[in-house]
Amino acid sequence: MANPPLKLLIAASGTGGHLFPAIALAEKLPEYEIEWLGVPNRLETQLVPSQYPLNTISVEGFQKGLSLSSLRTMSKLISSIFQVRKILQQGNFQGLFTTGGYIAGPGVIAARSLGLPVIFHESNALPGKVTRFFSPWCSVVAIGFEATAKYLPKGKSVCVGTPVRPQFLDQHYDSLNLHIPDTAPLIVVFGGSQGAVAVNKLVRECALAWFDAGAYIVHLTGDRDPEAESLQHPQYISMPFYDNMAALLRRANLAISRSGAGSLTELAVCGTPAILIPYPFAAEDHQSFNSAVFTEVGAALSFQQSQLTPELLQQQVLDLLASPETLAKMGEKAKTLSTPDSSHKLADLVREVLANHSSS
Repeated sequence: MANPPLKLLIAASGTGGHLFPAIALAEKLPEYEIEWLGVPNRLETQLVPSQYPLNTISVEGFQKGLSLSSLRTMSKLISSIFQVRKILQQGNFQGLFTTGGYIAGPGVIAARSLGLPVIFHESNALPGKVTRFFSPWCSVVAIGFEATAKYLPKGKSVCVGTPVRPQFLDQHYDSLNLHIPDTAPLIVVFGGSQGAVAVNKLVRECALAWFDAGAYIVHLTGDRDPEAESLQHPQYISMPFYDNMAALLRRANLAISRSGAGSLTELAVCGTPAILIPYPFAAEDHQSFNSAVFTEVGAALSFQQSQLTPELLQQQVLDLLASPETLAKMGEKAKTLSTPDSSHKLADLVREVLANHSSS
């Protein structure tokens, strides 16, 4: 009889920071039959079904304090654990991979209750509460930054970087399709997969001085900014999202960005110098920990949103645009933080863990 197919369940949900690394991993495991575990009405319902079967469960994050809402959340968690157990058993999966978030809880518990190995990937410098809580249960925690290891059980983590979308590794994938002169300085502004309204407002208040300095701005506003169309200028290109981020960041002289792990990974691979504005309401202020990794090596400047005035941001950008040597050095420092073969390293780690489990 032929050997049964190798099967892996991937639990990744919500934002691009959770989904893109998981999709990049899946593409490096062609010998596996892969199915997905997600939540209804999240980004995975748009990105995953065309490539992998999507199983959805009704689970959500816990709010602080004991309330009827938290009791409902607990009920959903318990129900979802049994749902995932059923998926794993009926599908004859060999293991589970997760990128964290609240979907990881039922996935990890269900897999471990069946004696299946779990590979966790944590892309943030400060691992989330879910990662810290469940890391002892996992076979291994793959991490995006070396600095993350100190927050996890000793000997449990392996640094592999964070996988990026294939377009970031294809040097020929460079068609921008945007009307920007080759010699014009380009500032790219983006807030991650969910946008950043506060950053958008700051940038629009600064933009005229940057236009006067000859710069063009490509501003990815996200789809939640009611004033997204309020600025019109020949040197200003505004849109909710842009598909070819790799080419855009390679062309950029400077990025202004939040400091989610996914965005920083892409900046590092492209060698793009940046001004980082950590999202102030991120869980445990983890985006500030991420940005610190970049500022410590000189790859970026970082400012807390509460302290950043339009005047300060305007002048910082003008000073950087006036010093191409500084921008070039920042870009080179950014590249030192990249792991271009991260998806290969993570795929090899998954293979190793599942092979060791099946032979034991």
